[in-house]
Amino acid sequence: MLEINNLHVSIAGKKIIDGLSLTVADGEVAAIMGPNGSGKSTLSYVIAGRADYEVTEGSIRLDGVDLLDKTPSERAALGLFLVFQYPLEIPGVATMTFLKAALAAQRKARDEAELSTPDFMKRVRAAASKLNIPQDMLKRPVNLGFSGGEKKRMEILQMALLEPKFAILDEMDSGLDIDALRVCAEGVNALRSKDRGLLVITHYQRLLDYIAPDSVHVMSKGRIVKSGGPDLALELEKSGYADYVDEAA
Repeated sequence: MLEINNLHVSIAGKKIIDGLSLTVADGEVAAIMGPNGSGKSTLSYVIAGRADYEVTEGSIRLDGVDLLDKTPSERAALGLFLVFQYPLEIPGVATMTFLKAALAAQRKARDEAELSTPDFMKRVRAAASKLNIPQDMLKRPVNLGFSGGEKKRMEILQMALLEPKFAILDEMDSGLDIDALRVCAEGVNALRSKDRGLLVITHYQRLLDYIAPDSVHVMSKGRIVKSGGPDLALELEKSGYADYVDEAA
């Protein structure tokens, strides 16, 4: 369970998150929607532990463990995973080397034995096949020269291999065409579990057509201004965010 209570966050002296509270239960898919500049991506970065954001008040807990005093790697070891809106290219680092190191680190943190090379290769190939990731992509440096859709599929591949306790999808649909969106969403849906929470951050209903949420939360000016069920996303698609921006003022 992810529990955020009265969170206040600033960057360079400017407040971005203003008293936000949110709980996402195990097995729940929660969606956060809101206009540009509402603080959605900032929230994902703060949960993951990005250093240049200052938390001035509040708490973030994963299964009762305070995340704010943990490094990003410690948060990952606890089972937190972030699908980036714009995944970085890492020249000089082979994709398979990167995946093997990440999986080995996670298994070590869970007191699990490292996979043998044949077992690792088998697992990667099976997951890659489901995401339409060709073998030649796995032989290239991490994300180097990949299209937007290829980068997102590689993010979901990492998620499938690491099997996180809680995953945040920060505008996963950004830059994806319909086919790539469908493939990535199918990969996410395959990982839905009663033991795994998901936080889906998006502007648009179209992603939620593929990844159906249990709850929808509207974020404006750094806080949650309305919560509801899946119908709330449909309402936003029709009427936009204007009413909620005014409410947050």
